[in-house]
Amino acid sequence: MMTVVTDDKKGVAARRSDRAEAPGARAAAELAASGALDDLFAKIDAGAIELTGDGGFIPGLIKAAVERGLQAELTSHVGYDKGDPNAALFDNSRNGTTPKTVLTQVGDVDLDVPRDRLGTFCPQLVPKGARRLGGIDEMIISLYAGGMTVRDIEHFLASTLGAELSRETISKITDQVCDEVAQWQQRPLDALYPVIFLDAIVVKVRDGAHVTNRSAHIAVGVDMDGIKHVLGIWIQTSEGAKFWAGVCADLANRGVRDVLIVCCDGLTGLPEAIEATWRHATVQTCVVHLIRASMRFVGYQDRKAVAAALRPVYTAANAAAARTELDTFTDSTWGKKYPHAVATWNAAWDRFIPFLAFPPELRRVIYTTNSIESLNYQLRKVSKNRGHFPNDAAVVKLLWLAICNIEDKRARDRAKEKGLPPDQRKAAGRLVEGQAVTNWKQALAQLALIYPERINQHL
Repeated sequence: MMTVVTDDKKGVAARRSDRAEAPGARAAAELAASGALDDLFAKIDAGAIELTGDGGFIPGLIKAAVERGLQAELTSHVGYDKGDPNAALFDNSRNGTTPKTVLTQVGDVDLDVPRDRLGTFCPQLVPKGARRLGGIDEMIISLYAGGMTVRDIEHFLASTLGAELSRETISKITDQVCDEVAQWQQRPLDALYPVIFLDAIVVKVRDGAHVTNRSAHIAVGVDMDGIKHVLGIWIQTSEGAKFWAGVCADLANRGVRDVLIVCCDGLTGLPEAIEATWRHATVQTCVVHLIRASMRFVGYQDRKAVAAALRPVYTAANAAAARTELDTFTDSTWGKKYPHAVATWNAAWDRFIPFLAFPPELRRVIYTTNSIESLNYQLRKVSKNRGHFPNDAAVVKLLWLAICNIEDKRARDRAKEKGLPPDQRKAAGRLVEGQAVTNWKQALAQLALIYPERINQHL
């Protein structure tokens, strides 16, 4: 019976073939085929040799390889080979070794690091002060970005590698990315962003002797090419107007000279800060947030009917038609039964109606902050494992790492499916960073008609 190999299986087979052809894999296969490893295999089968763990074969192999490299570095540094009878003719000479234990991905490895007489030898393979090799730092940062706490990582390393790393050390390793976070948070931005979305997640942060709820606000900007970018993360530490004035000033200082539309969820103080920084910007309340807020006290059994009754309001042709539809809803059975829904729309009316002045192509871009909400949903999954954060910087560090980790993971999944027909690809697209807005060209064309003097100079 003939087996049919699907394209997905072909992709897996291709990746396995690539790994098998890698130099290291080929060398191991050649050694096994030559019979040179038969004695080793026999001892492994008999239980006389362990592959990993303390005293295992693989840690021993790493020790031999690293020490050989260190000796080669020292030879280059002092200028002669070990055992050279003319060693006395050189100014510097070998001076024994220093014991050192380093953590690798297969556990602790005890090294004998060579020294020189003058003390000028600085090895590159195992730098002075280094206690970890082989991507351990990257592993810890990846685990942290995936949502594991410092305590979780400590237990993971102890149970899998037998490594006893303190929580302070693990925390210092994750702090290595703080400089990158600062550079990212301060990087120059484009002069114009046609649309900026703002949303937040709530996190718990220790403030002295108390733990308080704070909002971590995330801004996503759509550039002139219709590509989304996370512009920054800000932890709200003060009341609305003052906080948002600082956020807008930060964006302006990083090069943002104009914003056409800011889509958000009725954030207190934001409209005033926007108008003070970018005088002609339009602040638009997220329609989906508005619908959710108006449905907050609607009974579950009535939700579909009330949502259908409200639909004519936000799909109206213009503000006057929307007002008529809202008045109709107010006088209807649902409006009388749920006056809170009517009050919600009336309270947000001035920030809702700018949306109605735009054509359908543009409405589809700005009617919701769902794209940033999808990001926030993923970030909540990462941050929920923590009871609280020690400070604001720890929040920004984790959220930045999580965004990078999510996008990298999705990119790897897409790379695995490269070459497959579109209908057989299951990997998710970009979450936010680098994602292209659907039908952006049509939306940009409408923006160019509405704001010609502000758009055309950037085209």
